[in-house]
Amino acid sequence: MSGLRFDLDDDVDTSNGRRGFALAVMGFITVVVVLLVLLAGPVRHLFGSGGDYSGAGSGSVTVVIHDGDSVSTIGHTLASAGVVRSSSAFTSAASMNPKARLIGPGTYRLREHMRASLAVSLLLNPSARVGDRVTIPEGFTASEIVDRLAAETSISKASLTAAVSEPSSLGLPPYSGGKAEGFLFPATYDVEPGESADSVLRAMVQAYDQAATDVHLAAGAKRLGLTEYQVLILASMVQAEGRLIQDYPKIASVFLNRLKAGMPFGSDATLVYAVGHAPLTSNDLASNSPYNTRYKTGFPPTPINSPGEAALTAVLHPAHTQDLYFVTIDKQGHTAYARTLGEFNQLVAQSRANGVQ
Repeated sequence: MSGLRFDLDDDVDTSNGRRGFALAVMGFITVVVVLLVLLAGPVRHLFGSGGDYSGAGSGSVTVVIHDGDSVSTIGHTLASAGVVRSSSAFTSAASMNPKARLIGPGTYRLREHMRASLAVSLLLNPSARVGDRVTIPEGFTASEIVDRLAAETSISKASLTAAVSEPSSLGLPPYSGGKAEGFLFPATYDVEPGESADSVLRAMVQAYDQAATDVHLAAGAKRLGLTEYQVLILASMVQAEGRLIQDYPKIASVFLNRLKAGMPFGSDATLVYAVGHAPLTSNDLASNSPYNTRYKTGFPPTPINSPGEAALTAVLHPAHTQDLYFVTIDKQGHTAYARTLGEFNQLVAQSRANGVQ
């Protein structure tokens, strides 16, 4: 009978193959175990309960914390840089310090192998910041802001001047007319190492945008029958003329009353801005400058400085008065007000008698 025939002599001996496969598997497992052992330390160091260093650390390490970084993210950054032993140590230490939430973005100089609680404290210490902190006062002109930044940071005056002169990259509001004056908001700024002129000035414009939102500039301007730019111009005039914040709403009221009456604003501060010096000469006062608001009715072409939030608020919420004149009446900066030219002249005489003018 025909059929399939199996010859036992033809069978292949597979014992050696099985033994080789087993050895290969064991070798692979051994490599994996070794790798896990080698990586266990660094993994715990970054993510796990890798403990904490005991001292204040040594050497110097520069780390960058970005805007929006969580405590956990900061912990990973510090652990990766060798500042703290593990991210969990930093997270735990931060949870014990209520001020840890105040850690802000920036470049910091820390130490290697620090106790996590000391790293938290150092991040809260302004001395650890790498870079420059610059304060721009209310009422500074764009030119004065450039000078202050050039003097207190590593950014060159030439690059700052160029950025102000050609501010297309600064994110100015559409109503700015492409002019930076008035939009470089007064505040304190941290300038990071290597930061560009455009970047710093753009941050100032963003601060202005935030202030405009906070004071409801668009809605307030519409309520007054003015444009947002006109409110900014008036605020810059109030900022320049007022010595004390409590006088701002009354000074704003005078300007708005004169505008309604079709009178020139009568602010010498606008002309000082144009000619670049004070006191004004007789030739200055007779000039045909569009900033000569003693004679020119309507608004000067641009703001004359960067006003603060108080001046913006004063224009949007002026005092309710019928006054058309104001005079700084004493050396403490108090302002007096008048409705008629005769009353104004009397106040001017009193001001001069007090040694103000």
